[in-house]
Amino acid sequence: MNFDFRNYLKKYPDKNGYFGEYGGVYLPDDLAKALKEVDEAYKTIAHSAEFISELRRIRKEFQGRPTPVYHCKNLSQELGTTQIYLKREDLNHTGAHKLNHCMGEGLLAKYMGMKKLIAETGAGQHGVALATAAAFFGLECEIHMGEVDIKKQAPNVARMKLLGAKVVPVTHGLKTLKEAVDSAFDAYVKDYKNSIYCIGSVVGPHPFPLMVRDFQSVVGDEARSQFKEMTGYLPDAVVAAIGGGSNAMGIFSAFLEDPVDIYGVEPLGKSTKLGDHAASLTYGEKGIMHGFESIMLKDENGEPAPVYSVASGLDYPSTGPEHAFLKDIGRVKYEAITDDEAIDAFFKLSRMEGIIPAIESSHALAYALKLAKQEDNPGFVLVNLSGRGDKDMDYVLENYPDRI
Repeated sequence: MNFDFRNYLKKYPDKNGYFGEYGGVYLPDDLAKALKEVDEAYKTIAHSAEFISELRRIRKEFQGRPTPVYHCKNLSQELGTTQIYLKREDLNHTGAHKLNHCMGEGLLAKYMGMKKLIAETGAGQHGVALATAAAFFGLECEIHMGEVDIKKQAPNVARMKLLGAKVVPVTHGLKTLKEAVDSAFDAYVKDYKNSIYCIGSVVGPHPFPLMVRDFQSVVGDEARSQFKEMTGYLPDAVVAAIGGGSNAMGIFSAFLEDPVDIYGVEPLGKSTKLGDHAASLTYGEKGIMHGFESIMLKDENGEPAPVYSVASGLDYPSTGPEHAFLKDIGRVKYEAITDDEAIDAFFKLSRMEGIIPAIESSHALAYALKLAKQEDNPGFVLVNLSGRGDKDMDYVLENYPDRI
C-alpha cells in the first residue's frame, strides 16, 4: 500500500466533499444550497474555542465520557492467545455511539438558529440519541422509522416518544432504513429553512460524512490512548461493524496512520443472494443514492436493491463514501458476518462477560472471534462495542427461544 496517510484527516474529504471518487453532493439546487450553508457554518462555528469547549463539557457532564476500554478476560481465556478488548460505547448515555454526533449536530443547529431536528433511524439508537439532543437543546424533533423496525425496536420507539420526539412511521417499500432515509429527506426538503437534517451515519451528501466522522472521532481518540495506557502497546487489530459506518469511522480514524490491521464487518444476513444481506462493499458497485456517491447494492434496474439484516441498524444498501475509499486504497479490510454468527457472538458475550451487546456490535465481535481462531491470530484485538442490546432483547427472545 503506497499511500501517504500523513494529515489524512485534513486532506479527506476535499473541499467538494470527495474521498477519492466517492462522496460529493447530488441534490436539487435549493437543497444543495442549504447544505452549503450547513457546511460553512460547521467550518466556522465548530472550530471555534467556544463550540469545542461546550461540546467537551457536554461529553463529560452529560454523556459520561470517556467510555472505558474493557478486557474480556473470560472470553480471551477460552480463545487461547488472542486477547479481546472492547471500547464500551454501550456505556455512553442512551446506550450507543450515536449520541456523539447527535449532540454535535444539535449544538450546531442551535448555533445556526434552527428550530427543528429531522432524522431517520433503523435500530432506533440514532433516533433516541437525536431525541435526547433535541430535549437537551430545546428543539423540536421528528424521527422517521420504517414500520418493520418500529415493531422490532419497540423499546427505542417508546424512548423517543418519552423524550418528546414525533415518530413518523414509514409504510412504503420494505419499510426499513432505506425508506426511512427517503422519508426524512422529503420532510427536510419541505422545511430546510427552519430545520437541520441530522443524518445518522457517515453517509449522505457533503458535509455529513465529514461532520459525523469528526464528531465520532472521540471514540478512536479515547480508545487509542486508553489501550496504550492499559497494555503499553497498540492493538494488532481494530474491528467495527459497518452499516452506514459511523461507529467504524469513529474508531478507525485514530489508527489509520498506525501499523494496525483494521477490519470493517458487514452484515451477510441469511445468504449471499441479493435481498438476503446488506453487504454493500462486498457485493456492490458504484452508484448514487440519498445525495452521495459510494458503493451500493443494485437491483436489475440499477436502483438500490432490497436488503436484509437481523440488525436493524445495518440494513442499508450503501455505505459511507470514506469506507469505499479506504477499501479501494487497501487500508481497511472489509469482511462479512452472517446472522447466525452475530447471534452466536451476542449470546457468548452475554454469558461469558455479563455484557449484552447490540446485534449490530455483535457482528464485529463475531469477526474478532474468527480472527482469534486463525493460525496467525493477532495478539490484541480491539472491538468497538458500539451499543448495548436492551433494544434487541424482545426480538431475540421471540426469534431465538431455543438459545435461551
